Amino acid sequence: MNSFPIRGVLPMYKESRAITARLNQTVQEWVLTHPGGEPEAAAARRRARTEAAGAAHREWESLLAENAPLAFRVARGVLRNDADAEDIAQEALLRAYRRFERLRERTRFRAWLVRISFRLALDRLRSTKRRQQREAQWVFENSRNSRHSGETSEFQRQFDRALDELPEKQRLVLLLAAMEGYSLEEVSVLLAVPVGTVKSRLFFARKTLAEKLRCFVSPIERC
Repeated sequence: MNSFPIRGVLPMYKESRAITARLNQTVQEWVLTHPGGEPEAAAARRRARTEAAGAAHREWESLLAENAPLAFRVARGVLRNDADAEDIAQEALLRAYRRFERLRERTRFRAWLVRISFRLALDRLRSTKRRQQREAQWVFENSRNSRHSGETSEFQRQFDRALDELPEKQRLVLLLAAMEGYSLEEVSVLLAVPVGTVKSRLFFARKTLAEKLRCFVSPIERC
């Protein structure tokens, strides 16, 4: 099972902790150098800000540990390359962290992260020529294999191509439901769309794949 190195994203919020620590030190120095100390109301506000910052950090750490692997798997489902998927997951988590304070409904974090990771992975796929390079390498490597191996590799190549050609919304539903194993209700919550919409997108995604790959499953059809 593919894993995602959660430690790789920890530095992104260590810097924020350092800023908070420096701010607290500045306030303490002000208290020591001003007669009468800090007003009680100001001290209460400072404590509230510090506690809120600490709670936000703890909440982020919890969400990070729970959802970082999913960000990786979503990216890998699009790119089918561990190294590229890891890069995309890191970028998705970094963007999520930078905008974390603006996310009012924290229960929507998983769905939000899925969309960020999916979009970034699509951008990576479109902006590089790695897809064409992998296909060229496939032709070279499989020209020396047996007929059976060639047929298996050809099916995988055609499947990948058909998957890439699906509309984005259908591909994401197929990725979450068929490949990640989420129920239709869970996909509905993740994408914030009705269950009926999820069913429709999944139906048409499967229908399209079946039509494009029918020559591999029907003894009558030929590719």
